[in-house]
Amino acid sequence: MRIARFASALACAAVVALGTAGCGEKPQDAPMKSGKYQGKPDNRPWEGDALAYGTNEFKRGDKTGWETALKTRAQAQNEYTRAQ
Repeated sequence: MRIARFASALACAAVVALGTAGCGEKPQDAPMKSGKYQGKPDNRPWEGDALAYGTNEFKRGDKTGWETALKTRAQAQNEYTRAQ
């Protein structure tokens, strides 16, 4: 009887401990300092390296070449034009 009471109390304590463990959420805000975002700056898409999935038709900083490469890739994925 004593062991059953101890096991019951231990199970209740485990349920309470596990139940309250999920209640402490940490803040997920971006790092801010003096009202400005301190994280990694965003670059324009055409300022990066060549597309990994396509041909190297554009150079870094070439916006029109980047747009053309994306249009070419999108057209290659168009099932209607591929079936013709």
